[in-house]
Amino acid sequence: MIEMTRPDAAAEGFQTAWNAHDMIALGSLFHEDATFVNRFGHLVRGVEEIIALHAPIHETVYRDSTLENEVIDVIAISDGAAVVHFWSRLTVGTGHPAGPHCVDTLIQAVLTRHAGMWLIKALENVTLTNPRTGQPILRK
Repeated sequence: MIEMTRPDAAAEGFQTAWNAHDMIALGSLFHEDATFVNRFGHLVRGVEEIIALHAPIHETVYRDSTLENEVIDVIAISDGAAVVHFWSRLTVGTGHPAGPHCVDTLIQAVLTRHAGMWLIKALENVTLTNPRTGQPILRK
């Protein structure tokens, strides 16, 4: 289980769980009834569905993947709620059908504090793309 004592710890916690391919640890970052939208627009609700969305890909196409996250900002909504934006670079290896490559995304997460710990209530992941061509782009 990954405990987050600050809202910006969501980026590091997500990265740590992903890079360990530990989907139970990933699920521990979320409220039981959280929502998650992946980079392909697939919406799931609840920790069980979040884990179920990620576990199969970590056993197959993302089995040798890594994430590198970088916090952009933290916007306090109230004493116990915040929005966190962070860049995420996914690097996949030979386990992916398209071969080794990188994908950059922007993640927006809404977190709330409960019993001194922060948990993700909602997360959306958006792939950076060229609006004219639809091709994924990497940020500099």
